[in-house]
Amino acid sequence: MKRNVTLKLLDEIQDGFNRQDVPAILSHFADHCEWLMARGPNEPEGRRLVGKAAIGEVLTARYKQIPDMRWEDMRHWICDQSKAVSEWTVRGAIDGKPFAYLGCDLWEFKDGWVTKKDTYWKFIG
Repeated sequence: MKRNVTLKLLDEIQDGFNRQDVPAILSHFADHCEWLMARGPNEPEGRRLVGKAAIGEVLTARYKQIPDMRWEDMRHWICDQSKAVSEWTVRGAIDGKPFAYLGCDLWEFKDGWVTKKDTYWKFIG
């Protein structure tokens, strides 16, 4: 099923992240998808997750570690039906220490389904 990339779609995906609803998040991803995380061991990309199962495992573990993780101050730009950008501030606390990072996602789509999420954020320290 083909669908359009819209601001409403990007908001729906983000709402899933803020509800920490992993199945809802993954329902927007293509079967063959990848996520390049902001941090990780591999140069130059950080950490690459391939497939819904791998992405779901990492998100589930992250939400257990950071149960108050949320994305605020959301802004989206749609470049065309294959690319979009989201800018946000991610907030939460790890071991009682609060954090707030400005970041963005570079999205790629095929027929309205996420094929790639490439995440960046400013790491202060």
